Amino acid sequence: QVRLVESGGGLVQAGGSLRLSCAASGSTLRFSISAMDWYRQAPGKDRELVASISIRSTTNYAESVKGRFTMSRDNGRNTVYLQMNSLKPEDTAVYYCYSRRDTTWGQGTQVTVSS
Repeated sequence: QVRLVESGGGLVQAGGSLRLSCAASGSTLRFSISAMDWYRQAPGKDRELVASISIRSTTNYAESVKGRFTMSRDNGRNTVYLQMNSLKPEDTAVYYCYSRRDTTWGQGTQVTVSS
C-alpha cells in the first residue's frame, strides 16, 4: 500500500507564504510514474483541485491560484511540494495531496490565512 503524509500547514497573515510537502511511501510505490494533485477543502465547501503535476513535471493550476502557487516534485525524495505565495484569506482550507496511480489521499494539512 501507498501512504501520503502532508506537512507544512499553519497560520499565516494575508500576503504571506507557506510551503506544503507531501511525502509518499509504501511497498507498491512507483512515485516517478504517478501524476500527483493538490486539493483543498474549505469549511462547508466541496473539495477542489488546486494544482496538478504530471510524471514529466508539467503543471496545471486552478485559476484562483495561478501566479501565486507553484507545484513541484522531487522523485528522488518521493515528495511533491506546493509553494504558496501572496496568500489570501480565501485560501484557508485543509490541503490534501492525491496520487492518481494509487488513488490514495493524504490525511490533510490545515492552512489558515488571517486578514
